[in-house]
Amino acid sequence: MNYRHAYHAGNFADVVKHATVALILGHLKSKDKPFCVLDTHAGTGRYDLLAEAAGKTGEWRNGIGRLWGRPGLPPELAPYLAAIRRLNRAGAGHLRWYPGSPRLARILMRPGDRLIATELHPVEAQALQREFAGDAQVQVRRMDGYQALKAFLPPPERRGLVLVDPPFEASDEFERLVKGLGEAHRRWAQGIFALWYPIKGEGPVRALHEAVVATGVRRVVAADFLIRPAVDATRLNGCGLLLINPPWTLADDLKRLLSRFADALADPGPGSARVEQLVGE
Repeated sequence: MNYRHAYHAGNFADVVKHATVALILGHLKSKDKPFCVLDTHAGTGRYDLLAEAAGKTGEWRNGIGRLWGRPGLPPELAPYLAAIRRLNRAGAGHLRWYPGSPRLARILMRPGDRLIATELHPVEAQALQREFAGDAQVQVRRMDGYQALKAFLPPPERRGLVLVDPPFEASDEFERLVKGLGEAHRRWAQGIFALWYPIKGEGPVRALHEAVVATGVRRVVAADFLIRPAVDATRLNGCGLLLINPPWTLADDLKRLLSRFADALADPGPGSARVEQLVGE
């Protein structure tokens, strides 16, 4: 429980994850009925890109830094970038604050929608509570994210998104991810689930996909993005998202979006992207 996302906020993996979350929330908002977002590993909510932690790694410069102010970006990025601009509007358009997934979700929510954000790290959890203090639409709990799947599903709204984005400090995190998905899906088979994972080598990713298929969960799409070939398993070469019950146009949206990221975010290249349906209806 030592992972601190402040060192990595706004990097290429955040861009992929948060742009996808913004697209999903856009689909949910296409209907009038309220929805719930459960963010199981929520972090602090927002990150200062001018602070010491972000400055030590500079990872954001090769992530959101490459997109900020860049012309000709695809329309699929518009909701994500609009949320970041809203968070930075007091700074005359300068990029300083980066929204973590709970703050991103909160910006994009409507009155009547609801956010549950859980975080286990004590310092991160305190910061998260300060971030949303007094916000009646947000419930913050310090607790294990996998326990949150049991505690809060299904939500009374019966519509929404579950984002599972663990720090992958534990050696068995992939196994915990698959087990958590299976249990959560049994509780709420109609929910939209987005499970983030790192890509260092191809073998663990194939094993993860096979394990998810073996659960019997239906309607599973995998979206993988690489900033470089995954030949050095000691480096973060890419990231992926397992999407369960994705909105019907999301796969096509991600194909277009990730193909553009392969040019904009590759380090230095060649980047690559793959969106495939692992399990159908």
